[in-house]
Amino acid sequence: MSETDNSTQVSFKLLRSHLESIIVGQAALLDRLMIAMLTGGHILLEGPPGLAKTTAVNALACGVHASSQRIQFTPDLLPGDLTGTEIYDAKQSEFRFVKGPVFHEIILADEINRAPPKVQSALLEAMQEHQVTVNGVTRALPDLFIVMATQNPLEQTGTYPLPEAQLDRFLLHIELQYPSEDEEIEILRRDRKKQLEGDITEADSPIHPDTVLKARKEVSEIHVNEAVEKYIVRLVGATRNLGQYIPEWESYIEVGASPRASLALLKAGSAVAYLNGRDYLTPEDIVEMLPDVLRHRIIISFAAQAEGVDKNSIIEGIIKKVPMP
Repeated sequence: MSETDNSTQVSFKLLRSHLESIIVGQAALLDRLMIAMLTGGHILLEGPPGLAKTTAVNALACGVHASSQRIQFTPDLLPGDLTGTEIYDAKQSEFRFVKGPVFHEIILADEINRAPPKVQSALLEAMQEHQVTVNGVTRALPDLFIVMATQNPLEQTGTYPLPEAQLDRFLLHIELQYPSEDEEIEILRRDRKKQLEGDITEADSPIHPDTVLKARKEVSEIHVNEAVEKYIVRLVGATRNLGQYIPEWESYIEVGASPRASLALLKAGSAVAYLNGRDYLTPEDIVEMLPDVLRHRIIISFAAQAEGVDKNSIIEGIIKKVPMP
């Protein structure tokens, strides 16, 4: 086992500096954006408006010199508005496919749960298979393809609950918080400076899509010993058999996490190790990522809600009760 600091890792440190120069605070969000880049995983962001979600995604796309597209999800959105459609070319006397916005490398799916089920189904294929099918023809999406989606609370008018299968395709579910007082003061100062000096549009970053794909291979080579593998499986398994670890909460989870959660936890933890300059995975890396990996993959019961026990409390309980190697 060793501490490593190769040129690709150095490049990602420069990328993090680029993001910090644009986004004030939101350290957890920036970390998760880096993890998404390193794993190819999709991210679901939940939080009130005005917390720099769009700015962060644009800064990330600029930092890796990738194409990006914001898609505003609305109740009247059609699958073709997302994937593209065939139009008739009168000059050529044939149909020609016009690509939709999903063919960019980084997608910001804004208010994703305002779109109807047919649109969600089209996005599900893109997220899982990295391809879209229109009129029976399947077309591949870019290798770097990542979806960063924002979600409104379900109690808001005009929202559609995301299917469990689609939620499971998100690597992480991040709950964003308001900035601290000092951070908000810094936001005010930076905004005034931007009005005087102009916005930051170019990234001083050596990262390009090829660099990201190389880093993903290096992340997949992170060493994982058997004890950590068992720890991952036990943490995820605890969501399916909570009573084994916390008997009084036995009925608090209706649906536990699937093996896809174990895979996501391994990938996300490996990315944390990589960003910390290590070529091996530790239990602490797993614990750090567990809440974001499990939050959208478990369904709690009415009994839990009646007792005021939410998903985050259950995940914290699992962390405390499952023995760490």
